[in-house]
Amino acid sequence: MDEREILTRFKAGTLGRDDAARLLTGARQARTDTRTRPETAPRPTEPYARPPAAPPGDPDTQPPVQPPAAAPAEPYAQRSVRPDADPPAPLDAEPSAPPPGPWYAEPGAVPPPGRPAVEDRYAVVGIAGRYPLAPDLHAHWENLRTGRDTSRAVPVTRPGLAPAPPGRRGHFLDDVAGFDPEFFGITPDEGALTDPQERLFLEVAWEALESAGCTGSRLDALTSPGGPPRALGVFVGASSHDYALLAAASWTDGRPAPAAGHGGLPGRLASALELTGPARAVDTAECSALTALHLAVGALRREECAAAVVGGVELLLHPSRIREGAGEGVGAVVLKPLRRALDDGDRVHAVIRDTADGRTAGSRTRRRTDGAHETRESTARRIGSAGAATGIAALTAAVLQVRHGVLAPGDGRDAAAPWPRTCDDTGRELPRTATVEIAADGGCAARAVVEEHPAAEAPTGEEPGGDDGPFLLSAPTPAHLAATARRFADWLAGTADAGHPAGALPAGLARALRAGRAALPCRLALPASDAPGVIAALRRFADTGSAGDEARTADLRGGADPMDLGGLPQTRDYLTALWRAGHREQVTRLWLNGVDVDWAALEAASPGAAPAEPPPSVHLRRPLWLSTDGAGAPREPEPTG
Repeated sequence: MDEREILTRFKAGTLGRDDAARLLTGARQARTDTRTRPETAPRPTEPYARPPAAPPGDPDTQPPVQPPAAAPAEPYAQRSVRPDADPPAPLDAEPSAPPPGPWYAEPGAVPPPGRPAVEDRYAVVGIAGRYPLAPDLHAHWENLRTGRDTSRAVPVTRPGLAPAPPGRRGHFLDDVAGFDPEFFGITPDEGALTDPQERLFLEVAWEALESAGCTGSRLDALTSPGGPPRALGVFVGASSHDYALLAAASWTDGRPAPAAGHGGLPGRLASALELTGPARAVDTAECSALTALHLAVGALRREECAAAVVGGVELLLHPSRIREGAGEGVGAVVLKPLRRALDDGDRVHAVIRDTADGRTAGSRTRRRTDGAHETRESTARRIGSAGAATGIAALTAAVLQVRHGVLAPGDGRDAAAPWPRTCDDTGRELPRTATVEIAADGGCAARAVVEEHPAAEAPTGEEPGGDDGPFLLSAPTPAHLAATARRFADWLAGTADAGHPAGALPAGLARALRAGRAALPCRLALPASDAPGVIAALRRFADTGSAGDEARTADLRGGADPMDLGGLPQTRDYLTALWRAGHREQVTRLWLNGVDVDWAALEAASPGAAPAEPPPSVHLRRPLWLSTDGAGAPREPEPTG
């Protein structure tokens, strides 16, 4: 292997930094003597060790950073590549001589029993979305499974749109003017000036992070080697500016106007959560979200972030874009390196095996599958021509089919069908695999391969009734807390019909809520004793504001932690001592007083994932739209049509 081939393979992502550096050393020495050098080398064994410096000429070279000694025993990412490397290599290309130690999967193969394939794969640990006639993914999956026609006439409540021609139909979201500014600490005036695409993505991204258990203390634990906490990247696909067009049509001197560009899509979330990872908006038309996925995978490989939110959004807000078959949608997924997701005890909905970006992404040699194959055309049949949301909708459809083991109607299927796993020559079952390929009219293309993860149906967690810690909920206002309590009561009542033991809380639920949800100012703490008791207390609180003698509440909007205990280095040791001694009540009271409790570290164990994913927090949405009085004040949009 000469220097040219080594560098080509390195930039294409099929050869790691360590291997490339050693091979280059061997190739250059071979020019001066006749000795041969091995083409492979053992992987580094230091925890989180970065590989040696990249080959000369690589623009992404960064100095090695030594990670904390407490990190896991092997790196999460074994190679670092430029996401825009040119030319792209086949998705299924493998290193010609893999180093000893890790198992390298051949196309279509699975690891030996007991050794999951985790090298350079990325787990989908959180997912959320809103699509036509589907306010959440449960409804969206039902629409996909049944092949429901989601088209309809332009909603008469849609602001800013003149009546469409008779008979014209599209695929529309409900309540695009609605937003909950208080939840995110935004004033109503600012909310009215914010593009509804940005507002909607902010809500859905938060739901995806809650799905991943990454809005609480676990968010602080997301660090890259040697980097700051909250190393979460945000990558969003968007392409339209309808709200700015509507504002420009009625703009007068002195009137505030929405910000131009799409920088606020990732920036708003990054600012609200004080994230330290990269934040990028991407516009490659229908490929936007898949391109964002490709960039996120590249950032995770380079360890620029420890996890990433990837999404896309498209809304039809200007009359010029109301065309037959037009569509809307917004979705987001949360990614982690698979090794880290397994170490953290995350629920793995599916695994991103590989990604590609560029016009050749859809024409290169591909891994053939007998399963789901999501394209721009299949997505348009379900949610219409959804612009920048096409890629995230197609990816979401692939993940849902892989997770449920059911093929949705399409590709010659008139109805949903069970998706059996295939077997290799030895009779061993292979994971279900889906491909996602989107080609835009303007010449952009992107592709991803999605695989089933064997542990997706069996997340970790303690046995029912095994958690003696508190059941905690929090929200920004008392109204939000009451609404969230009611939502959880209804959800818990429904879990009794989903196979959970009668009278028991779902395994791992209370622990997942403590460590995975943000601690907001208005707080409720209940004993996590049994499901009927928790349901009754939640409903009583939602109705009356009181949850009973054993429940405790707090409203910290006027100030938290009056004694500033959270700022003392001894507080963490004190909390740990209390918890280990069984003083759950005292730790809970400190939390209710605003002391920052790192529940994940406190319990000295991975919080794991509850078998049944809990519902998201409630957003109390109300209509906010552009002002027509010139003062910039928000107004409720008037129905049209």
